Amino acid sequence: MDAIILQILNGLDKGSAYALIALGLTLIFGTLGVVNFAHGALFMLGSFCAVTLNRILNLSHEVAVPGETDFLGNPLMREVPYVYEWFGEATGAAIIDWSVPLAILLAIPVMGFIGLAMERGLIKHFYKRPHADQILVTFGLAIVLQEIIKYFYGANPIPTPAPEAFRGSFDFGLLLGFDANTILYPYWRLVYFGFTVFIVAAVFAFLQFTTFGMVVRAGMADRETVGILGINIDRRFTIVFAIAAIVAGLAGVMYTPIISPNYNMGMNFLVLSFVVVVVGGMGSLPGAVLAGFVLGILESFASMPQVLDLLPGLNQIVIYLVAIIILLTRPRGLMGRKGVMEE
Repeated sequence: MDAIILQILNGLDKGSAYALIALGLTLIFGTLGVVNFAHGALFMLGSFCAVTLNRILNLSHEVAVPGETDFLGNPLMREVPYVYEWFGEATGAAIIDWSVPLAILLAIPVMGFIGLAMERGLIKHFYKRPHADQILVTFGLAIVLQEIIKYFYGANPIPTPAPEAFRGSFDFGLLLGFDANTILYPYWRLVYFGFTVFIVAAVFAFLQFTTFGMVVRAGMADRETVGILGINIDRRFTIVFAIAAIVAGLAGVMYTPIISPNYNMGMNFLVLSFVVVVVGGMGSLPGAVLAGFVLGILESFASMPQVLDLLPGLNQIVIYLVAIIILLTRPRGLMGRKGVMEE
């Protein structure tokens, strides 16, 4: 039982990432009808927002240590971050320590701007083009963004730690009545799961309960009629694209302590996230979220040593096997809408 609980927990963090990326993909496809293969790159760019802020906060200069000299009698120098001088050493150290959560404040405007630039500068020209053209151009854009990040940050992963307060593990074993240290789960992964639940709830509430969201949902159902009513639905869809980019970026920001950012991390998640979207049902936001968590947990179970001893490599293909089974039995996915991508 403790092994089962642990695998469910292990599946939540990856399932959370799948769910957030798939949510953004479905938002874009449901509103604009665009298959955006650059969405994984937005996840990657979000993670590098956290890396960038961490580097900025760690910018330092040399200062002399009062009353200390080296063996030649010269003042002893040490590197001091600028934030120590601006805010004091204790506050400055806390700011650096919390650089990942603080990167959310940087990622929101940056990812929103990138989303708007992508939609206005490139995506809008492919609305009425075949899906194959959309895939090719957005996949090419993803490669360009990868190479830009690789040029400026290098090819190696860049460790970006979580705040010190969240670097330990929570003992679920004691909470559930098992022996101590039987089910240990990192605090930050719990934070990431809670963050995912909050973002998903916020997006659904935005679409369900705001006037803007209601108009967007109406436009997704009947774009022409909404346009006849005098509403500029294209402008609203552009904003939705920016929101989807922000969601992907925030998913990347908060994932940096779990997997060290590198230039190709977006591609690693992109293909699996598209599988998640297809399994959940193209155009279905609840389906994307549900499929993300379910497939993340299944992948976790398939990675258990006992399973791999019986079926080596199952963890690499289990998501695709499940996708094949579901699409053979439910061609529209778990919660797909009639008519989506059936023309």
